[in-house]
Amino acid sequence: MAAIPLSADQIQALPEQLPAWSLVNGKLRRELRFADFVEAFGFMSRVALVAEAMGHHPEWSNVWNRVVIELTTHDTGGLSNFDVQLAQRIDALVG
Repeated sequence: MAAIPLSADQIQALPEQLPAWSLVNGKLRRELRFADFVEAFGFMSRVALVAEAMGHHPEWSNVWNRVVIELTTHDTGGLSNFDVQLAQRIDALVG
């Protein structure tokens, strides 16, 4: 299945649809903090399994207990339905 670019209206609705995420430089962005490095890395491992199954991978970084995730779809040159789906799955992992 190919990624479907989001329309301007869909992008405008994202803060309501994904309240834990922000729009930064045309990407969906979320910063999470955990108790320690092991908890943060465990979370990243769970996200990696979901992302690999989707064939859609985040841009992210980890420093000790902090994970920063940015989502965009390079194939479409911006945000797509894949970014929304991955953000929702990440939110479900956070609980």
